[in-house]
Amino acid sequence: MQIPPPMSGTAYPTMVGSEMHSNYLAVGLVLNTAYADNVVVDGSAGPISDFIYSILPTIALDKNTPQQLLSLTYSPGFTLYQRTSGLDAATQSVALIAGYRLSQHADITVSDSFQKSSSAFDQLSSSSGNGISGSTQIPSAEVVAPYANRLSNTVNVGLSYQFAKNAMIGAGGNFTQSSYPNPAQAVGLYNSNLGGGSVFYNYRFSSSQYIGATYQYSRNREDPVSAQSPENTQTKIQTHTFLASYTVYLNPKFSFSLSCGPQYYDATQSSLAPARSWTPSATASIGWQRNNTNFVASYSRGIGGDIGLSGVYNSYGVNTSARWRITRTWNLGVSASFFSNKNLTPLLDSSSPGGHTVSGAASVQHSLSDHFSAEVGYARIHQNYSGVGVISDTPDNNQETITISYRLARPLGR
Repeated sequence: MQIPPPMSGTAYPTMVGSEMHSNYLAVGLVLNTAYADNVVVDGSAGPISDFIYSILPTIALDKNTPQQLLSLTYSPGFTLYQRTSGLDAATQSVALIAGYRLSQHADITVSDSFQKSSSAFDQLSSSSGNGISGSTQIPSAEVVAPYANRLSNTVNVGLSYQFAKNAMIGAGGNFTQSSYPNPAQAVGLYNSNLGGGSVFYNYRFSSSQYIGATYQYSRNREDPVSAQSPENTQTKIQTHTFLASYTVYLNPKFSFSLSCGPQYYDATQSSLAPARSWTPSATASIGWQRNNTNFVASYSRGIGGDIGLSGVYNSYGVNTSARWRITRTWNLGVSASFFSNKNLTPLLDSSSPGGHTVSGAASVQHSLSDHFSAEVGYARIHQNYSGVGVISDTPDNNQETITISYRLARPLGR
């Protein structure tokens, strides 16, 4: 049996089939030059256009056997600003996926994604390790200070056991932490610690169709970035989600999933009465991968996880990505997303009614040789959150990039 996207929690692949490889060790170097039209320093001055230079060494390991799976990518780097040198920063990105077959019918998977970044555009890059997931965990769009140092780490653990020919059960746990080390760069935003767990039942009623049921619990604590904020502005949120799901595989590389059900939240803040209520929750996703084409899209509605603001927010949005291999040496990629977050607990935080985030990116990549490639791209982020000064002062950010990459890979076990 397969584990459908609503229960696996893993992201869809965003590369075309001919780009997918396994069992290799690779090293590389990425040199990136970008022009940004809206760089802000500590919110003390208006927007400044600037050139940004990034140096990103990379090492990647992939090992896939019938018994185990190991995928590791590590990329330290440096980001330098030509005019606003106060924003210069060291960056890091780590993506780990490890899987092990405990027995013929039981598997365990662990993943960890860590990022130390100073640009919101890192979240649009496929190299950052962020993909589009079909998971029933509602993926809200986190509100971010565009050029602030930020630390984020997400850990997921999943265990599945197939106890019958067409039946499977499983459980999982997750933890996400997001914080801003420099409060002056993120005034009005909140650090977040989110953790939880889930259990599921998965039943295959035909060779290509699955139905299932999932229960999820999450607990999130939101702390103001500024140390001068009153202690009673800390918010704690618990959610209980009950979902039924359906997945159909039109072929091994083409699937569609739908999940829906009720969600209950309980939010508390010192000196204020708790806020409790039920709300509907739903997700839908599609993944289609061919040798020269890839398309992924998802829709979600419900109480999201950490979004960088205080209070409970009902989130809904669409996230999509497409990639085409036009010829053997030319690739075209586009992505777009829209997320809206509405404050359901104005008594806990009346300063932010919510808002929306719109982002998009497009790139053209050309392989110069077996090891060198060049890419040009454009990305745009628009955030509309009236209660957050660091965003409302400069809601629009545009960036054009030129990237030169070198990659040397060697097969393993040959």
